[in-house]
Amino acid sequence: MGLTSQSLEYAVIVLAVACVAATVWLWPRLSKRGVGPVLGRLGAILVTQVSIVCALALAVNTNFEFYGNWDELLGNNDKAPVSVSQGGGQYASVGNMKGGLVQPAGPQGLDRVTGLPKGPADRVGKVESVRIVGRRTRAINPGFVYLPPQYFQQQFRRQRFPVMVVISGYPGGIMNLAQHLQVPQNAGRLIAQGRMQPTVIVMVRPTIAPPRDTECVDVPGGPQAETFFTKDLPDAMKSAYRVGHDPSAWGAFGYSSGGTCSLQLAMRNPKAYTSAVSLSGDYAIKDDLTTGSLFGPGPEGAQKEREHDLLWRLKNLPAPQISALVASSRKGEADYGETMKFLHAAKSPMTVDSIILPQGSHQFATWRREVVPALEWQSQQLTFPQDTQAVAPPRKPGAGAPGKGGAPAPGQQSGPSKAPSASDDKGRRRVEAERPRG
Repeated sequence: MGLTSQSLEYAVIVLAVACVAATVWLWPRLSKRGVGPVLGRLGAILVTQVSIVCALALAVNTNFEFYGNWDELLGNNDKAPVSVSQGGGQYASVGNMKGGLVQPAGPQGLDRVTGLPKGPADRVGKVESVRIVGRRTRAINPGFVYLPPQYFQQQFRRQRFPVMVVISGYPGGIMNLAQHLQVPQNAGRLIAQGRMQPTVIVMVRPTIAPPRDTECVDVPGGPQAETFFTKDLPDAMKSAYRVGHDPSAWGAFGYSSGGTCSLQLAMRNPKAYTSAVSLSGDYAIKDDLTTGSLFGPGPEGAQKEREHDLLWRLKNLPAPQISALVASSRKGEADYGETMKFLHAAKSPMTVDSIILPQGSHQFATWRREVVPALEWQSQQLTFPQDTQAVAPPRKPGAGAPGKGGAPAPGQQSGPSKAPSASDDKGRRRVEAERPRG
């Protein structure tokens, strides 16, 4: 049974209940004096406590997916890419498996998520469960890939699509993105309503070496997380899917630690990501118990740490040509003060927009209010690639090419697009979050 399978979770819960019941039933017999009864009582308490703790730990891990499988829990992570043949099945990838950098995976909890596309892929899209292999870093990261309906439609069969790399918080996993934030479900609705251009969305977690929190940093002598996100992941996606090759088609998006990663990736690597969304992210990376030493010792390590302080970068280095959206709350969010400093520190050619709620906290209830306008915002930043794969598809006589007088390209609307309300203020704008609907 898989580590995150419901059958294992239920089995351990039943075992815990049975242990409690057995302890209650046997306790009168173990109440006598003597070494045997005392050891029996201690053993009954120990077994009962261990079974209860295991049941709780499995329930928490199944929900948040700190560890996706037994190998991750035991530290037996696979390091080398393997050759993969094209497979079938519900969760198999439709992409080109050249090089085996994107591999079909089991459901990874996707079978427990409600509201995912059901029906013909060319009408509702599809969410795939995959493993992404790092060619350089040798890291293997689980992921979900959302493909919009247009990806499967005949008239766009050679068209490349923009990409959002959506990163979960830490600790946590990709299940949070699909189950709690409902990223693919919200994207599907926005695309159907014409409020978001068709986009490929890859959902991943921020750490490439669990349980260590790698914070999207290239650790000296350790995990190369920044390299994975800026080189390995884009290469893997380009090898398996029809996605844009230019940085203008790529954006990073995340909440909490994932938001921190998104800003870091775009500001430090504008040739990989040209836009970033950070929901309740931090603006500097510090060592703690979950990260260990991320930058190394001495003056060189101190300089690397400064370079991961985004306020320091804006003050001391040229601003990158990117667009960013940051979100916080006046009351309830610890990062509100730093968010305001970041907004005021932004300088050309970088532009920064914001979602500032009157009240919120560091939890999914807040991020669910922000995710829809944030998806709309980033969609407007990404350039829909005009390049196509190989030879353009044949057209009927008199029919125009997509975006050239015929049917509109997937990212174009027949009417005016609806933009978030905004007011220009030295390159800083404010994106209005949707009010929760009762």
